[in-house]
Amino acid sequence: MITLGVLHPGSMGAAVAAQALRSGAEVLWCPDGRSVGTRERAQRYGLTPVRTLNEMTERADVILSLCPPAAAEDVARAVAACSYARIYVDGNAVSPATMTNIGGILQRSGSSVVDGSVIGSPPSDSKSPRLYLAGPTEALSAIAQIFAGSTVQTRPLSGGIGKASALKLSYSSYQKASRALAAVAYALASDHGVEAELLDIAKGRTTSYLTETAYFSKVAARSWRWGPEMREAAYALEEAGLPTDLADAAATVMDRWTGLKDTSPDLARVLDELHRGPHCDPT
Repeated sequence: MITLGVLHPGSMGAAVAAQALRSGAEVLWCPDGRSVGTRERAQRYGLTPVRTLNEMTERADVILSLCPPAAAEDVARAVAACSYARIYVDGNAVSPATMTNIGGILQRSGSSVVDGSVIGSPPSDSKSPRLYLAGPTEALSAIAQIFAGSTVQTRPLSGGIGKASALKLSYSSYQKASRALAAVAYALASDHGVEAELLDIAKGRTTSYLTETAYFSKVAARSWRWGPEMREAAYALEEAGLPTDLADAAATVMDRWTGLKDTSPDLARVLDELHRGPHCDPT
């Protein structure tokens, strides 16, 4: 039986961890310093608690990091400090350069490092996200075994560290920035009392985020995490010699919503927050 350690079971991490249980894997998590919400999710999905991170590194064959991108390097350092020397999967939305840094941190402790990215909604019986993986072949096979028979589709990528991260940010820089841009466009129309006309125009298109005003609240509630992801996307664009303006701008927009972290604001509150300055404390 393979033992998987998950850092940390947020909405995505807990759902992914639950899928690993289907293959018979034992899934560990560390409650130390975690929120009540995280604890409730871990208990609901049947994850096994360990007392310390050091205990996890002693027991886990594979450790999967799924955390806000701004914390990814610190999480890697904490695992490396425990002298972890098995398979470490960074599944966070970070730039290829950040992923290279994370790889260096873990490789110095003897870990086999895998660059991972989850694309899609948290897995369930009706949703089947893809887990793209780049790294050593043997490590990729072990991860595929963990999720065999689950709704998580593992997809190997050739080319080594950085490939999965580049794919994730290529996708999310459009998908998430366009959501933010749609909300700003709607806010401008709302200020001038022409939001109904704007939606009527948008509905004439085959698809448009502008018509999905109910989704603006979800974007706002997740912006504490999506904003840093957009800054990582900007780093990736800069590394490639491409303009970073849209990704930077999307992050700036999301800064205004960080005070709505993990809430369920109504549309009026979401639009009102866009008129305020950025919050100093996203927590």
